Amino acid sequence: MSHQTLSTILFLLFVAGTLGITFWASRNTKDATDFYAGGRSFSGVQNGLAIGGDYMSAASFLGIAGIIALSGYDGFLYSIGFLVAWLVALLLVAELMRNSGKFTMADVLAFRMSPRPVRTAAGVSTITVSIFYLLAQMVGAGALVGLLLGVTSPAGKALTIVGVGVLMIVYVVVGGMKGTTWVQIVKAVLLMGGATLVTLLVLGHYGFNLSGLLGEAAAQSGKGDAFLNAGLKYGTEAQGLAGKIDLISLGLALVLGTAGLPHILIRFYTVPTAREARKSVLWGIGIIGVFYLLTLVLGFGAAALVGGQAITAQDKAGNTAAPMLAEAVGKAIFGDVGGTILLAVIAAVAFATILAVVAGLTLASSSSFAHDLYAHVFKRGNVTDKEEVMVARISAFVIGAVAIGLGILAQGQNVAFLVALAFAVAASGNLPAILYSLFWKRFNTAGAVSAIYGGLVSALVLVVFSPVVSGSATALFPDANFAWFPLSNPGIVSIPLGFLAGFVGARLSKEYSAGKYAEIEVRSLTGIGAEQATSHQPAGEVQRQPGTDPELEPSTD
Repeated sequence: MSHQTLSTILFLLFVAGTLGITFWASRNTKDATDFYAGGRSFSGVQNGLAIGGDYMSAASFLGIAGIIALSGYDGFLYSIGFLVAWLVALLLVAELMRNSGKFTMADVLAFRMSPRPVRTAAGVSTITVSIFYLLAQMVGAGALVGLLLGVTSPAGKALTIVGVGVLMIVYVVVGGMKGTTWVQIVKAVLLMGGATLVTLLVLGHYGFNLSGLLGEAAAQSGKGDAFLNAGLKYGTEAQGLAGKIDLISLGLALVLGTAGLPHILIRFYTVPTAREARKSVLWGIGIIGVFYLLTLVLGFGAAALVGGQAITAQDKAGNTAAPMLAEAVGKAIFGDVGGTILLAVIAAVAFATILAVVAGLTLASSSSFAHDLYAHVFKRGNVTDKEEVMVARISAFVIGAVAIGLGILAQGQNVAFLVALAFAVAASGNLPAILYSLFWKRFNTAGAVSAIYGGLVSALVLVVFSPVVSGSATALFPDANFAWFPLSNPGIVSIPLGFLAGFVGARLSKEYSAGKYAEIEVRSLTGIGAEQATSHQPAGEVQRQPGTDPELEPSTD
């Protein structure tokens, strides 16, 4: 039996199992709380596993291993940055968001501000960040199928991207948050098991001697000792100062971006108490921390056992390094049959990874559209749970179609790099608004809208005019050149701009409510009154008639 046949069978078994979970969950999805937050019925351990499943994406398993295999030490920053980012999420947002909101990030902002402009801005930002992240998963799916089935034509990979998109829409539309969460839990267990197995086999092949593994990786890379030192990808002589700044920009985006990712933020609403929210983040950090240590061995192992030339021959961005390593180490230890089986297992796990993450992203963006834009902007709160959930399901189709189209265009990009762009956009637009709203009494509607749009627009503009889109061999449009911004990641410029825009916008407006800030401060820190946020009325609107703005009056510091 070929690895293509075996991996296809394993993947179809996973799809059948998760579809069964999804349809089971759909029978228990009766209202908006079930669809958006899984009925707030998950324990901290379950949600921690789901957070790990949501966060350990194709970028983690495929992209990071590929960057380390091709760039050595410089790829290491992705592993560390993704992990350290969770400390920011734990210390600054996890418990506070759980206590303050209902279903989406905008619930926290709308509590003390004029809801319509704030929800509009938050909804636009959520959908934009989610589509960037979805883009990476779609590219990973295309690369993986190219390896497994020998598909090299863009049309063949495009068909794969369409198939993954259809499946993710089914997960969201049918199962909602309950189905998506259970899919992510199953996927987290499979991914940790597969990554641990390959890591142990690689270390065993080198007698558990890390020095031997690193030395072989450096030798096979063709770059010698430079492979194990900083500067191979960022800060080279050709890049000069811009390369060093790009490295700092990437680090900022990775560390600060997690706390602003919509599909991560909504996970905090699926647990019943703030204590469980903290527990879920701690479990998530533990799982994710172990996993990112494993990616180091996977990356350097791929460089040592597969080699950079073979990896780039299959996929120029290195996205297939991990499954190619599984095949190589399997053959080295167990022979050709062992290599075939291990490749099939790891490829099926990678597919599971992609499906689970795209389902979470689609749910976050469709929830934001239905709950923030449709229910509270277009309908001014005059909408039933049933109507809201129906709109969320319809928007999942539209967002899925957009992600499929962009994923087909972005083939050839490294998926970890694409996710770093999503992190930069989230850190630039969402994070300033969230932190200001939770910790600054003087913050107001104008500040929130300015922070979100200022960070979001600056990040997007800089990406469009960067080497990511044009002016380089790996750009989306390699034959065009309209790049005037020298950095690949805009974080070092767009993140400060987001915070500055929020500060200036808030100061230029005298409208804010000291009373509302005091209320959300108590709620976010203690959980007192948090049950109010789970009522049918949106957080912060419990004392208003539908369709009216909150009574926000000028106040003094």
